[in-house]
Amino acid sequence: MAGKNTANIGFEKQIWDAACVLWGHIPAADYRKVIVGLIFLRYISSAFERRYQELVEEGDGFEDDPDAYEEENIFFVPENARWSKIASAAHTPEIGTVIDDAMRSLEADNRKLKNVLPKNYASPDLDKRVLGDVVDLFTNMDMGDTEESKDLLGRTYEYCIAQFAAYEGVKGGEFYTPASVVKTIVAVLKPFSNCRVYDPCCGSGGMFVQSAKFIQAHTGKRGTIAVYGQESNADTWKMAKMNMAIRGIDADFGPYQADTFFNDLHATLKADFIMANPPFNLSNWGQEKLKEDKRWEYGIPPAGNANYAWIQHMIHHLAPNGKIGLVLANGALSTQTGGEGEIRKRIIEDDLVEGIVAMPTQLFYSVTIPVTLWFITKNKKQKGKTLFIDARKMGFMVDRKHRDFDDEKDIQKIADTFSAFQDGILEDVKGFCAVATLQDIAKQDYILTPGRYVGIEEQEDDGEPFEEKMKRLTKELSEMFAKSHELEEEIRKKLGAIGYEI
Repeated sequence: MAGKNTANIGFEKQIWDAACVLWGHIPAADYRKVIVGLIFLRYISSAFERRYQELVEEGDGFEDDPDAYEEENIFFVPENARWSKIASAAHTPEIGTVIDDAMRSLEADNRKLKNVLPKNYASPDLDKRVLGDVVDLFTNMDMGDTEESKDLLGRTYEYCIAQFAAYEGVKGGEFYTPASVVKTIVAVLKPFSNCRVYDPCCGSGGMFVQSAKFIQAHTGKRGTIAVYGQESNADTWKMAKMNMAIRGIDADFGPYQADTFFNDLHATLKADFIMANPPFNLSNWGQEKLKEDKRWEYGIPPAGNANYAWIQHMIHHLAPNGKIGLVLANGALSTQTGGEGEIRKRIIEDDLVEGIVAMPTQLFYSVTIPVTLWFITKNKKQKGKTLFIDARKMGFMVDRKHRDFDDEKDIQKIADTFSAFQDGILEDVKGFCAVATLQDIAKQDYILTPGRYVGIEEQEDDGEPFEEKMKRLTKELSEMFAKSHELEEEIRKKLGAIGYEI
């Protein structure tokens, strides 16, 4: 049985490492569902138990009234779905059935969860002894009533989602945008309380989680945001619904998963903030059947690439003072294919592009290609101007494959640069940031690649005269050439000695 844990640093990794006892005992495709389902069940049961004790202490007899939980945005958990029931059956052959029955009861009592929760725990493929060990692990989590522990399972959920993305590679990228990218978008947009936040391709809902965290960090309380999302993948849609429930975020993801282009579930929505990481360079998105769609205000996107379909869909859903932050592959900055250049020109001339940030490679689990953050704003503060940031050298390597951003050093620097630009006090920094007018962009044929505007970072003058430096460098190069010839001859001799000639 796992030892008692608290919300200290590294806790999430301990949960993940312990949960990995399931590897090899169930099909890889089911692993994510099993862990996410248990985290969800443990969390809502814990939240219910806290509220239950509060109501008992109040002494008004409302502890069994579902409305007393609903008003606090807490799920009412039926008796057979409470974690105490699960924990007591951990090491019985029926543990799988007990968990599945708990999931069914929760769905029956909470309409928001209908057809959302995994019910695969009784499967013969899942070793019940191993499942019992994992239940023990979650049973021994310290869910004391502290502000930090309220989000303990939420943090664990987030960590596990990131690990799933890493393990699942390209497929993982479909439901997970790296936290550093999401945090950068949120830090620049600065969502406020009582705003409408929308993501038309929401994955597991990371944009909404970070928006809620940002508001709480800057107001001292959990701000109320109206969340609207859509997701076309059934499993990912379910995962997003659970993520919102764990975080206590009331979200409208529609009654089912659906293709955003063909079935816009929020057709009349005008959002204050739109944040998205749409599929890069999506082909065969259905252009042939959507040519007359009212969303293509700036031109019909080409059939072979949905980038400008996503951009125009989001602009269509913006409120009069709305803001967009989205991730796109770099090709969208300069492409002329299929009329994309003309669409980009019209969007720029409509004075919607507030900022472009070139991001480093290796931030994503699913792709290594460089990406860019686009910030599109209606009624922007600096009329006729666009901020360009080259952040390709920022961040640090977590391991040989993945890069990350430091919250203060990197993300805050980008956010502060945007704030200074919006306040009209930003000075250009060669190689990092520059403010361009619409006329400047027109001279560049409406290409938005930041490098064209920020230039090359100035190198510090070392004081060595140019002629002297060239003499020194050419002398060093000549010596290197001579040394390479010596090494080449030495290698030839060694190979000749064992019968090989080159």
